[in-house]
Amino acid sequence: MLATEPTLAIMAVRYGDGFAGTRTAVGYGEVTQRDGVSITLVPAGHVLGSAQVVLRWKGLTVTVSGDYKRRTDPTCAPFEPIRSDVYVTEATFGLPVFRHPPAAAEVTRLLASRAQFPDRAHLVGAYSLGKAQRLIRLLREAGHHETIHVHGALTALNAVYERFCVDLGDLAPAAAEGGARRAGTALAGGIILAPPAALGTPWAERFADPVRAFASGWMRVRARARQGGVELPLIVSDHADWDELTQTLAELRPGEVWITHGRDDALARWAELEGIPARPLAMVGYGDGDDDDG
Repeated sequence: MLATEPTLAIMAVRYGDGFAGTRTAVGYGEVTQRDGVSITLVPAGHVLGSAQVVLRWKGLTVTVSGDYKRRTDPTCAPFEPIRSDVYVTEATFGLPVFRHPPAAAEVTRLLASRAQFPDRAHLVGAYSLGKAQRLIRLLREAGHHETIHVHGALTALNAVYERFCVDLGDLAPAAAEGGARRAGTALAGGIILAPPAALGTPWAERFADPVRAFASGWMRVRARARQGGVELPLIVSDHADWDELTQTLAELRPGEVWITHGRDDALARWAELEGIPARPLAMVGYGDGDDDDG
């Protein structure tokens, strides 16, 4: 298996040390030769260690984006555009309705809610890989240097980010002795991060009358927020929105674009109107089926 060193560390945490028979850590821009094909990993801007895979063979360049975004993210290297004959792009948010606001503005909304409700904890659902760590860093950059409490499922991945020099500041377990009422009282006014799957479990019941928030690009769909009982929807995504997707294709103008992992129809139509041949691509096993990572 060929991957960046942070990706290998993350996979070991998520899948165990035996997740691959062989593993080779490579840096961004480092060229590896396999069966006459030149392989290079370049930043995707999705999460720590995420990479696009650039394949070059006999003058042909194919780039597989994986998940990516073009927004500034203090926890990972920024997306690097690569001119390609074929560009394989994701389309998680491949509809014009999905236009994400600046993530820093959403964090400002979170802190404003905290100031408005100082006696209530803010329980924030955030995907455990990438989203949670990004929110923590954005909170620090917004001047929030108090202890942030985290669900135990975030601890190991937080440690990986810290290992690769992403300073998350003062973190503590979101637990307290003495039962639900004491836990709720002790963390009143605090910010608690937890994976989405934890929000509907007895673990979340320990916090008395929290402000329930959720950080995801899917929070653009208000019905989805209401169905989930989300009081404070935060539109923060680690995927490219419609404008980022179309701007990327307009910038790269690949000979062909193959679209996967999302709404390929709208993006394919947009590309064709721009004179870029496009078609859907089904990828078996794309994604790991874990929490909703929008």
